[in-house]
Amino acid sequence: MTIKTTLLVGSVLLAGNAIAQDSKFNAEDIFALEYASDVQISRDGEQIAYVRSGYDIMTDGNRHSLWLYNLDKQLDLPLLADGHNYSQPRWSPDGTKLAYISDASGSRQLHLYWLAQGKSAVLTQLQRGVSNLSWSPDGQWLAFTMDVPQGKSDYAKSVKRLTKPKGAKWAEEPIIVDKVRYQADGRGLLEPVFKQIFVLPATGGTPRQITHGDFQHQGPLAWHPDGKSIVFSANFHPEWEYQTGESDLHQVDVQSGQLTTLTEQPGSESQPSFSADGKYLAYLQEGNEPVPYHTSRVALMKWDSKDTKVLTEKLDRSVDALAWQASRNLVIQYDDKGKRKLAELSLSGKLKELTDTLSGTSLGRPYISGQFSLADNGAIAFTSGNAQRPADVGYLYKGKSRQLTALNEDLLAHKALGQVHEIEYASSFDGEKIQGWYITPPDFDPTKKYPLLLEIHGGPHLAYGPHFAAELQRYAAEGYVVFYDNHRGSTSYGERFAMLLDGKYSSKEDFADHNSGVDAMIAKGFIDQDNLFIAGGSAGGIATAYAIGLTDRFNAAAITKPVINWVSKVLTADSYLGQIRNQFPGMPWDNLAHYWQRSPLSLVANVKTPALILTGEADRRTPISESEQYYQALKLQKVDTVLVRVPGAPHGIAGKPSRMIAKIEHTLAWFERYKKTQNH
Repeated sequence: MTIKTTLLVGSVLLAGNAIAQDSKFNAEDIFALEYASDVQISRDGEQIAYVRSGYDIMTDGNRHSLWLYNLDKQLDLPLLADGHNYSQPRWSPDGTKLAYISDASGSRQLHLYWLAQGKSAVLTQLQRGVSNLSWSPDGQWLAFTMDVPQGKSDYAKSVKRLTKPKGAKWAEEPIIVDKVRYQADGRGLLEPVFKQIFVLPATGGTPRQITHGDFQHQGPLAWHPDGKSIVFSANFHPEWEYQTGESDLHQVDVQSGQLTTLTEQPGSESQPSFSADGKYLAYLQEGNEPVPYHTSRVALMKWDSKDTKVLTEKLDRSVDALAWQASRNLVIQYDDKGKRKLAELSLSGKLKELTDTLSGTSLGRPYISGQFSLADNGAIAFTSGNAQRPADVGYLYKGKSRQLTALNEDLLAHKALGQVHEIEYASSFDGEKIQGWYITPPDFDPTKKYPLLLEIHGGPHLAYGPHFAAELQRYAAEGYVVFYDNHRGSTSYGERFAMLLDGKYSSKEDFADHNSGVDAMIAKGFIDQDNLFIAGGSAGGIATAYAIGLTDRFNAAAITKPVINWVSKVLTADSYLGQIRNQFPGMPWDNLAHYWQRSPLSLVANVKTPALILTGEADRRTPISESEQYYQALKLQKVDTVLVRVPGAPHGIAGKPSRMIAKIEHTLAWFERYKKTQNH
C-alpha cells in the first residue's frame, strides 16, 4: 500500500507540553463563528458588497448583515447591520445602487440602497419571497422570480364543506395531497405554487408578471443586452413533475410575454449568461441518462444563428458556475480533488487555472463550498477560506490574489486548532486510489497513541476537502484524530470515479475505501487500535450503519439521519422521483432483492457495535421512521443503542448552532462510554 502524506497548515507553536482548555475550540465558540457569502463586486471593480453571516445566541438562529469593502481605501464597513436579515445584494449597472432582500419592513421584501446618499427604500409589498434578482442592462428595471399559488384542485373544489356555527371549535380541515411533488425537506407539505418571472421599475411600483402557466420558471435570469427579453430555464413538458433531470432554455419578451424555446436537447440546460456584446449565450448543460452523476459542461450558443458547441468537452469535471470576462472569455467554477477552483475558459475551450482557494461557507463539516463574482475589468471577488478559517472576502486581479477580511481572528487567532493533513492510499477492494485528510489534536505528539474517529461525508455524490469544519475541530479538541476520505462516488474526481458507486451505495466497495483508510492511519503509528470510532450523516449515516453490519472493529458508532431500509425510504422521502430513476434498476416492488441488499437493515443480525442514532423529527429526506426501524431492530438484537430525536429539525440537522452543538456533544458522550483505557 502506497501512502502519501502532506501537512496542509503550519504548526501551532506553544510553550509547554499541554494546551489550556480555553485555548482549544470549545462548543461555545460555534456561536461566535462568522463567514462571508454572496460576494458581489461592482462592475467597475471598485467595491465589493457581501453578506456577513453569523449566529445569534439569543434566538439560536442565523443573522445576515450587508457589508461593503472599498478597494481603493481598503475599508471594510457595515452597510446594513441593524439586527435585521439581508440577502441577495445586486449592483446596479452604474454602481450607484444596491438591490437586496430584507425583512426590515416586517417581511422579506425587495429594497434599494443609494450609496452616495446613504438612503434605502422598500420597493415591494409582496406576500411571498423573491429570488433570482437581476438588473436590466440600462438599470431601469429589476427582474425576479416569485411563487404564485395555483389554487384549489378540481377535487378539492368538489368536496362539500359545512359552515361552522359562530363560535364553534372544530378540528382542523383535512389536507388534500394530489401532486407528484408534494413535500420538501425543510418546508414540509408543499402548497401548490409555480415560480413565475416578474419585472419591476427600479423606482418601485407594481411588479408585472411576464410568464404564466403551471410550470416552474427557474433562474438565474439573463437579460439580453438590448433589455427587451430575458432567458431562463424551465421544463414545459406536460409530465414535467416526473422528469427530474429535464429543462430547456427559453426566451420571454418583456413587453409581450411571448415565449421562444432556445434549446431542446435531452437533459438540462441552465444558468444562461449573455456576453456583453450580445453575440453569445453561455450556459450549463447536463445529460439525462438514468444514472446518479452527470457531468455539467459549458455550452456556447451563437445568438444570431443559434449554433451551439460545448467548450469543456475535455474537462472531466462538472462546472458549477460561469461569468463573462467582457466578451472575450469566461470564468468558470468547478471542483477538483477536494478543492473549488476558478479558471479562465477561452471561447476555443482553452483552460487557465486562477485559484483553488474558494471555501468556507459550509461551517459544520468540510464540504467543498464557495462562490465568486466578476467585474468588467476582470477583477474577481470570491469567498476565500482554508482548513483553519471559514470564508473571508478574497480578491483576485491580474493573477494576484489576496484576502481582504479577517472575520474570525477575534475568535480563532488565540485558539489552538487541530492541524489538517492529506493522505492518499489504495482501497483493498480493487486498488483504487483514495484521497483523504486527517486532523490531529491541538496538542498532538506523534510518539503517543490517539483514538481515531472515521467521519463519512453525505451525498454520496458530494466531497470533503481541506476546509474549516467546526464539528471535526471539536472532536480533535477532545483528543481524537479525525479521519475523513473522498470514497468512490465522491465528486471532484471526474465521471469515472463518481460512477464507481452507481447502484452500489452502500456496499462492500465503499466500505473497503473507508476501512482501508483506517488501516492506513493505523500504519502511521500514532493511532490506538483499541479505540476506533465511526460516524457519518445522511449517506455517511447509511455507510456507517452498513459498516457495522460488516465489521465489529469499531468501539461505537454515531449514525446521523440514515437510510436503513431503501424500500421504505424511497416510498416516504421527498427525493423519491429522482432517486428511484437515477440510483436503482427500477421500482422497489420489481427489484426487492436489490433494494434489500443495499439496506443496512439486511445486515442488522451481524451488528454488535453500540450505536447512537440521531435524526431530526421533521426530516423528509431520510425520515425518522428509518431511524426508528434501526433502533427497534437493534433493541431486538440486544445491541446497546440510543435514539436521539431532534424536535423540529429537518435533514439539515445542524442548521441551528444549538443543534450543531447537540449533535457533537451527544456523539462525544457516546464515544466516551466505549473508550478503552490505554495500556501503553
